[in-house]
Amino acid sequence: MYRYDNGLRRALITIGITVTASLGLAACGTTDEGGHDGTHEATVEPEATFNAADVMFAQMMIPHHEQAVEMTELAPDRAEDPEVLRLAEKIKAAQDPEIELMTTWLTEWDQPLDPGGHDMAMGGMATPEQLADLTEAEGVEFDRMFVELMVAHHEGAIVMAEDVLANGTDPDVATLAEAIIQVQADEITELTAIQERL
Repeated sequence: MYRYDNGLRRALITIGITVTASLGLAACGTTDEGGHDGTHEATVEPEATFNAADVMFAQMMIPHHEQAVEMTELAPDRAEDPEVLRLAEKIKAAQDPEIELMTTWLTEWDQPLDPGGHDMAMGGMATPEQLADLTEAEGVEFDRMFVELMVAHHEGAIVMAEDVLANGTDPDVATLAEAIIQVQADEITELTAIQERL
């Protein structure tokens, strides 16, 4: 069963508790003047514990996780391999609370959930065509496709987590990023083993 480390558990406990009310954060917005394309950019006060890299990480990782959860929810009705079913349940159990946690952060930081303009930075995302094919697949065909897509998806998430560890400043974001790297690297190992025998 998936377990968070102590640091991540502490971070998850903060859901629903406003911890940044006194930071005086400046909201970001869109501007159609001065050559801007209408996408949002994070505006962070100097005394904040987080920076623009932390904001971008949460903004990107939420839809990234949401797609992974969408794929796992297909497994109960389509997968044949018991290990694929087990991993799908494990991935969903890990990523659902992480989505909730990152959503809470963005709300507390007064940052938009969907700023736009980050699509190209979300590595490993399945295309709409790939998701459609996965939805139509069953049995071993589903298992093989699920494993292939999820390995790529996890690899993309790890790159995003490594980037925020290098450039972010918020300790809770760093704790989550470290957990994502560890857990998803382990899952890639499991997925690859399944892939080799299917």
